[in-house]
Amino acid sequence: MENKRELFQSMVKRFGLLNKNCCMVGDMEISLVQSHILYEIDKRQTPSMQEVADALATDLSTFSRQIQTLIKMNLVTKSPSEADKRIYVLQLTTEGKFAATVIQEGIETHLDEIFSHLNEFEREIVLQSMQLLNQAMAKSTVCCKPMF
Repeated sequence: MENKRELFQSMVKRFGLLNKNCCMVGDMEISLVQSHILYEIDKRQTPSMQEVADALATDLSTFSRQIQTLIKMNLVTKSPSEADKRIYVLQLTTEGKFAATVIQEGIETHLDEIFSHLNEFEREIVLQSMQLLNQAMAKSTVCCKPMF
Protein backbone atom coordinates (compact mmCIF):
# COMPACT_ATOMS: atom_id res chain seq x y z
CA MET A 1 0.00 0.00 0.00
CA GLU A 2 1.24 3.49 -0.83
CA ASN A 3 2.27 5.97 1.81
CA LYS A 4 -1.00 7.51 3.14
CA ARG A 5 0.22 11.07 2.82
CA GLU A 6 1.48 10.48 -0.70
CA LEU A 7 -1.86 8.97 -1.67
CA PHE A 8 -3.81 11.94 -0.26
CA GLN A 9 -1.46 14.47 -1.81
CA SER A 10 -1.72 12.77 -5.18
CA MET A 11 -5.53 12.78 -5.04
CA VAL A 12 -5.62 16.45 -4.03
CA LYS A 13 -3.21 17.37 -6.83
CA ARG A 14 -5.08 15.37 -9.46
CA PHE A 15 -8.41 16.83 -8.45
CA GLY A 16 -6.92 20.32 -8.73
CA LEU A 17 -7.36 21.32 -5.10
CA LEU A 18 -3.87 22.84 -5.00
CA ASN A 19 -4.69 25.28 -7.79
CA LYS A 20 -4.95 28.92 -6.71
CA ASN A 21 -7.95 29.50 -8.95
CA CYS A 22 -10.34 26.64 -9.40
CA CYS A 23 -13.02 28.05 -11.57
CA MET A 24 -13.79 30.45 -14.37
CA VAL A 25 -17.36 31.70 -14.55
CA GLY A 26 -17.61 33.92 -17.58
CA ASP A 27 -14.58 36.18 -17.28
CA MET A 28 -14.49 35.93 -13.49
CA GLU A 29 -11.82 33.87 -11.71
CA ILE A 30 -13.05 32.28 -8.50
CA SER A 31 -10.62 30.78 -6.02
CA LEU A 32 -11.07 27.37 -4.47
CA VAL A 33 -11.88 28.93 -1.08
CA GLN A 34 -14.43 31.26 -2.69
CA SER A 35 -16.06 28.33 -4.49
CA HIS A 36 -16.39 26.50 -1.16
CA ILE A 37 -17.98 29.59 0.40
CA LEU A 38 -20.48 29.89 -2.46
CA TYR A 39 -21.33 26.19 -2.10
CA GLU A 40 -21.91 26.45 1.67
CA ILE A 41 -24.07 29.58 1.35
CA ASP A 42 -26.05 27.98 -1.48
CA LYS A 43 -26.92 24.87 0.51
CA ARG A 44 -28.16 26.83 3.54
CA GLN A 45 -31.04 29.27 4.03
CA THR A 46 -29.48 32.70 4.82
CA PRO A 47 -26.67 31.35 7.02
CA SER A 48 -24.76 33.52 9.44
CA MET A 49 -21.15 34.35 8.72
CA GLN A 50 -20.10 32.27 11.74
CA GLU A 51 -22.13 29.28 10.54
CA VAL A 52 -20.40 29.24 7.14
CA ALA A 53 -16.95 29.91 8.64
CA ASP A 54 -17.48 26.99 11.03
CA ALA A 55 -18.64 24.72 8.19
CA LEU A 56 -15.39 25.51 6.37
CA ALA A 57 -13.27 25.22 9.54
CA THR A 58 -11.79 28.68 9.06
CA ASP A 59 -11.37 31.61 11.42
CA LEU A 60 -13.81 34.48 11.10
CA SER A 61 -11.22 37.16 10.22
CA THR A 62 -9.86 35.18 7.24
CA PHE A 63 -13.40 34.29 6.23
CA SER A 64 -14.52 37.91 6.50
CA ARG A 65 -11.86 39.02 3.99
CA GLN A 66 -13.10 36.40 1.51
CA ILE A 67 -16.70 37.58 2.01
CA GLN A 68 -15.67 41.18 1.30
CA THR A 69 -14.09 40.02 -1.97
CA LEU A 70 -17.23 38.07 -2.91
CA ILE A 71 -19.36 41.14 -2.12
CA LYS A 72 -17.14 43.28 -4.40
CA MET A 73 -17.56 40.63 -7.11
CA ASN A 74 -21.36 40.98 -6.63
CA LEU A 75 -21.72 37.28 -5.78
CA VAL A 76 -22.76 37.60 -2.11
CA THR A 77 -24.72 40.02 0.05
CA LYS A 78 -24.24 40.49 3.79
CA SER A 79 -26.95 41.97 5.98
CA PRO A 80 -27.85 42.12 9.68
CA SER A 81 -30.05 39.31 10.92
CA GLU A 82 -33.68 40.21 11.57
CA ALA A 83 -33.53 38.32 14.88
CA ASP A 84 -30.20 39.73 16.13
CA LYS A 85 -28.64 42.81 14.51
CA ARG A 86 -25.19 41.78 15.83
CA ILE A 87 -25.22 38.73 13.54
CA TYR A 88 -24.70 39.05 9.80
CA VAL A 89 -26.36 36.66 7.38
CA LEU A 90 -25.21 35.84 3.88
CA GLN A 91 -27.09 35.30 0.65
CA LEU A 92 -26.06 34.66 -2.90
CA THR A 93 -26.94 37.32 -5.44
CA THR A 94 -28.42 36.24 -8.75
CA GLU A 95 -24.87 36.28 -10.14
CA GLY A 96 -23.66 34.32 -7.11
CA LYS A 97 -26.34 31.67 -7.57
CA PHE A 98 -25.39 31.41 -11.25
CA ALA A 99 -21.68 31.09 -10.36
CA ALA A 100 -22.41 28.44 -7.70
CA THR A 101 -24.50 26.48 -10.20
CA VAL A 102 -21.86 26.69 -12.94
CA ILE A 103 -19.15 25.55 -10.52
CA GLN A 104 -21.30 22.71 -9.17
CA GLU A 105 -22.11 21.50 -12.68
CA GLY A 106 -18.42 21.64 -13.62
CA ILE A 107 -17.42 19.62 -10.56
CA GLU A 108 -20.18 17.08 -11.19
CA THR A 109 -19.04 16.70 -14.81
CA HIS A 110 -15.44 16.27 -13.67
CA LEU A 111 -16.43 13.65 -11.08
CA ASP A 112 -18.63 11.83 -13.60
CA GLU A 113 -15.66 11.65 -15.99
CA ILE A 114 -13.38 10.33 -13.22
CA PHE A 115 -15.93 7.72 -12.14
CA SER A 116 -16.54 6.69 -15.75
CA HIS A 117 -13.22 4.83 -15.61
CA LEU A 118 -14.66 2.53 -12.92
CA ASN A 119 -17.31 -0.13 -13.21
CA GLU A 120 -20.47 0.07 -11.06
CA PHE A 121 -19.04 -2.17 -8.32
CA GLU A 122 -15.82 -0.13 -8.13
CA ARG A 123 -17.79 3.15 -7.98
CA GLU A 124 -19.85 1.82 -5.06
CA ILE A 125 -16.72 0.63 -3.23
CA VAL A 126 -14.98 3.98 -3.73
CA LEU A 127 -18.03 5.96 -2.57
CA GLN A 128 -18.55 3.73 0.47
CA SER A 129 -14.86 3.98 1.32
CA MET A 130 -14.97 7.76 1.03
CA GLN A 131 -18.00 7.87 3.34
CA LEU A 132 -16.21 5.67 5.89
CA LEU A 133 -13.07 7.80 5.70
CA ASN A 134 -15.10 10.98 6.08
CA GLN A 135 -16.84 9.55 9.17
CA ALA A 136 -13.50 8.52 10.66
CA MET A 137 -12.07 11.97 9.99
CA ALA A 138 -15.07 13.55 11.75
CA LYS A 139 -14.39 11.39 14.82
CA SER A 140 -10.67 12.18 14.89
CA THR A 141 -9.56 14.25 17.86
CA VAL A 142 -6.40 15.39 16.10
CA CYS A 143 -6.65 18.85 14.65
CA CYS A 144 -6.12 19.48 10.95
CA LYS A 145 -2.83 21.27 11.61
CA PRO A 146 0.46 19.35 11.50
CA MET A 147 1.57 18.11 14.90
CA PHE A 148 5.28 18.93 14.75
